[in-house]
Amino acid sequence: MKSQPLAIYSRTSVDGTLICLWLALLSIGLVMVASASVAFANATYDDSWYFLKRHLVFLLMSAAGASVVLLLPSDTWRRFSVPLLIIAVVLLAAVLIPGVGKRVNGSQRWISFGFFAVQISEVAKFAVLMFFANYFAQRYPQGLSGWREFGKLISLLALVLLLLVLEPDFGSTVVIAVTVIAVMFIAGLKLRYFFPLALGAVAVMAAIAIMSPYRLKRLVTFMDPWADQFNAGYQLTQSLIAFGRGEWLGMGLGNSLQKLFYLPEAHTDFIFAIYAEEFGMLGGALLIAVFGALVLRILGVFRTCMSRDNYFLAFAVFGVAVLFSLQVFINIGVASGLLPTKGLTLPFISYGGSSLIVSCALMAFVVRADIEMRAIPEKKTSVTNPSRVKHSAPDAAEVGA
Repeated sequence: MKSQPLAIYSRTSVDGTLICLWLALLSIGLVMVASASVAFANATYDDSWYFLKRHLVFLLMSAAGASVVLLLPSDTWRRFSVPLLIIAVVLLAAVLIPGVGKRVNGSQRWISFGFFAVQISEVAKFAVLMFFANYFAQRYPQGLSGWREFGKLISLLALVLLLLVLEPDFGSTVVIAVTVIAVMFIAGLKLRYFFPLALGAVAVMAAIAIMSPYRLKRLVTFMDPWADQFNAGYQLTQSLIAFGRGEWLGMGLGNSLQKLFYLPEAHTDFIFAIYAEEFGMLGGALLIAVFGALVLRILGVFRTCMSRDNYFLAFAVFGVAVLFSLQVFINIGVASGLLPTKGLTLPFISYGGSSLIVSCALMAFVVRADIEMRAIPEKKTSVTNPSRVKHSAPDAAEVGA
């Protein structure tokens, strides 16, 4: 059975809870970008709502992108997973070329298109996830043929990660590496491959951190930011002050003091610290609970895809759940002093067009997968003779993922 247009699917097949959680996060993000950026926008651009206006434009662009992903049969991404990865690798290489890539705060991660600068690592997340989900879906449940195939696959992943490190974008490097390893694990990668891969990944990341002076300084500073609170530890100490000021119930929406030029990147990487200051520990716990509920609903879609034997959709959706979980954990961990500082946004909440558009595209992919899989009857197993089960669902290769 081939993929059908979205219009043929019943409206009752849409997971309303999943959509509501997604919209709730987008709404919180809109409010918090307005609150966290107002002082900086007024001082820098003489327009208190400068970043809010741009964020609204990014939301419209995200809605357009999500609509395209939602309307396209999910099998489209499976069929074009290889070209997507090639485009991502070319862009990752192009961003390193002087004059092509845009350098901000010592990192060359963006390609500017006038009004909008695209962060290439965000594009790479989508492309890499689709490629590896398709690759392992084609080999499930048999797995890889041997060490030669495994070596080629890891070499390809290493190329992507190397280009990210050269930008440098250590946060995206970690997120993509862990997401791919998680997909490999859920796809049944044999332990003889998995353990050397995991150990190698940890060793390489540790070597990168230790060999780069500024990363090593971040590691040392995060252990005791108060020892250098006016220099390397300044951002983290200001973030921790925001958490402390928030106490249990917060200072109230718009009443943060840390956003008044004390905490750098208040509306981007450290927006959760401003949220915690304004809504307190209880508000922060509620936001984390919303993220947790969203990830659980995505994992529910993953189980549905597995039950219909559509392994491409299952592995891709699982990868989305891991990717969002990692980004939320790392962003909040950095803001609260649990992890060293990295440049990662909080999905759907932080200001940033590329992150918002790609995050919404991934969510639209999950919704499309859920709709398609709900339209396929679940396989029924015979109790009397399980060995003679007739599958009512179509073949995974035939399902319009």
